[in-house]
Amino acid sequence: MTSPLGTLASSRLDAPTRHASSLPGHDSGLLLLRLVLGLTMAAHGAQKLFGSFGGPGLEGTAQFFTMSGYPAGRTMAVVAGLSETLGGLGLVAGLLTPLAAAAVVGTMINALAVKWGGGFFAPKGVEYELLLTAGAAALALTGPGRYAIDRFLPGLRAHRPVHGLVALLLGVVLAVGVLLVRR
Repeated sequence: MTSPLGTLASSRLDAPTRHASSLPGHDSGLLLLRLVLGLTMAAHGAQKLFGSFGGPGLEGTAQFFTMSGYPAGRTMAVVAGLSETLGGLGLVAGLLTPLAAAAVVGTMINALAVKWGGGFFAPKGVEYELLLTAGAAALALTGPGRYAIDRFLPGLRAHRPVHGLVALLLGVVLAVGVLLVRR
């Protein structure tokens, strides 16, 4: 029995297919997104932890967290600073990308909660935080692309969306837990 489309259809079925995530343009785009988002988040974390880039440092950040209704402001400042710094650097390197992205998402959910009510647009709105959250969530779901350390790790070599989904769920649950202790 022959195919109604002839040999063209059968030759297409036999040809190896490339998945969209392995196309060089997509991988380059994911790398660019990882670099910009990751470096931005790492810089924000360095502001919180070390006072780098004109940031408030640990003491100033601790005061901000206390004024924002979080108990143990210093502890929260350390957690936020480390989540942003390590999550950002993880995104830059493409290392444990789903978890790095989830750390950023969890931190940004708290930032959204603190700024909520100021409208959508800057300077008091949430547009910036929402964009960072969405970018990190997108990276968790799509994976880091080919240009990442994850490509050398057996469990993460081939990205599976379920890894990103589970990591995001973990980040959201932890973020909500932190929000529940906020006054």
